[in-house]
Amino acid sequence: MSVSQGSEIPLLAGGTITLDTVKAQTDTQKRRTKIICTIGPACWDVEQLEILIEAGMNVARFNFSHGDHKGHGAVLERVRQAAQNKQRNVAILLDTKGPEIRSGFFADGAKKIDLIKGETLVLTSDYHFKGNAQKLACSYSTLATSVKPGQQILVADGSLVLTVLSTDVSAGEASCRIENNASIGERKNMNLPGVEVDLPTFTEKDVDDIVNWGIKNKVDFVAASFVRKGSDVTNLRQLLAEHGGQDIKIICKIENQEGLDNYDEILQATDGIMVARGDLGMEIPPQKVFLAQKLMIREANIAGKPVITATQMLESMITNPRPTRAECSDVANAVLDGTDCVMLSGETANGPYFEQAVRVMARTCCEAENSRNYSALFMAVRTSILSRFGRMTATESLASSAVKTAIDVNAQLIVVLSESGKTARYVAKFQPGCPVVCLTPSEIVARQAGGYFRAVHAYKVDNLNDEASLIEETGMEAVKVGVAQPGGLMVIVSGMLYGKTSNNQVRVEGIVDPGQSSGGLKRLVSFVHQADN
Repeated sequence: MSVSQGSEIPLLAGGTITLDTVKAQTDTQKRRTKIICTIGPACWDVEQLEILIEAGMNVARFNFSHGDHKGHGAVLERVRQAAQNKQRNVAILLDTKGPEIRSGFFADGAKKIDLIKGETLVLTSDYHFKGNAQKLACSYSTLATSVKPGQQILVADGSLVLTVLSTDVSAGEASCRIENNASIGERKNMNLPGVEVDLPTFTEKDVDDIVNWGIKNKVDFVAASFVRKGSDVTNLRQLLAEHGGQDIKIICKIENQEGLDNYDEILQATDGIMVARGDLGMEIPPQKVFLAQKLMIREANIAGKPVITATQMLESMITNPRPTRAECSDVANAVLDGTDCVMLSGETANGPYFEQAVRVMARTCCEAENSRNYSALFMAVRTSILSRFGRMTATESLASSAVKTAIDVNAQLIVVLSESGKTARYVAKFQPGCPVVCLTPSEIVARQAGGYFRAVHAYKVDNLNDEASLIEETGMEAVKVGVAQPGGLMVIVSGMLYGKTSNNQVRVEGIVDPGQSSGGLKRLVSFVHQADN
């Protein structure tokens, strides 16, 4: 018996996969999962950025751990020029540096020090101290009162492991045993697993970057590093509102144990989540990271908050044109977990194979998506919401009805007309198996919805007054680009338009043959990125 992806029959993992599935050519036209690309020297020219857009980039990430406002500003101009050239909505994400703990400088002009396993290394909170193989400065002023004997300290992304032997509070020092041979340079990052670090979530640099670059340049997202509690989100939202950035969406990066412990309150306050597995893997045992990832993605799915999975997804492609099989499996498993977005870091910022990295990621996402049972996913999300909360909100119910209708009538498209993008977010929450088109009069809503809502392709229109023409034009455009067929069906969802709550409705309409365009969707060039053949 053949069971379709729309079947409600329970299946074992891989139950929808056949040999034909494995042998079939990958179709990237209807990719649902969004791709975030970190912009860096390898890809920051206009021509290279156009390649990234064609390959599948939805969001351009600016990493403020590096660079200055002038340099980032010049790159931003080129990103927006490339997006205009390709007539695509590309959202902009400012990723803050956040608080950090670093080792100090060395004495006598040394560039590196060699540390021997079993020997003792003293860490001092006197950051002016010039270190050597016996004593090293640490930027965390309360180190001696924060750590206890037996706790570990990880240096340089875990390449050096130290175990605390004793502390001297009066001297501000901690004596540690070196657990492995290592050669390290100056100012390496340090992690204190299990320690609630007494540092501000937003440093002076972060505030300056957000206010004087992010808000000034009208970015779409701020990814806040090392968020530890819900009040961090409240404070950031207040900062944004006070400086005219109230439309910017907040993405909280969960990178330590405290953030994980307070995940529920953070999720309630934020607009989106980033599962930042790099630092998180320093804070919790590495074999637990995949469990934390599944937990955070599931809870974000139930809450209807977009979630990004990040760090080392295709790491080997920084230097190689092909990924490892394990890396592709990692990307696919994130999609199967329910992530809305996947992110590339050094793969696009620093590697010569930035185009290949995006294309491999797009293909892998599509293969994972095409192996999912969307009827079962819809029921899982709906059941989880009702089990957790006992009821749905009005907008959730509207979105749920739209996705269920699309399943029942085998719709080829869901069209959402929305001013704020909220209805589109809720439609994405119920994980539809067909493409979703969000039409909005707001440019920032178009970039945000198209940037991190799963399966949503968003377009800015002049207004939503002539609903009938917009819907007809959308159907014709879908036929032109091959994601729908004439005579097929599309589900129309109208949210609260121009202040009329009575417009909340779901209905089904037919897709007509392409004809003379009415010009209603001047910027609707394509639903999809370039087909990856």
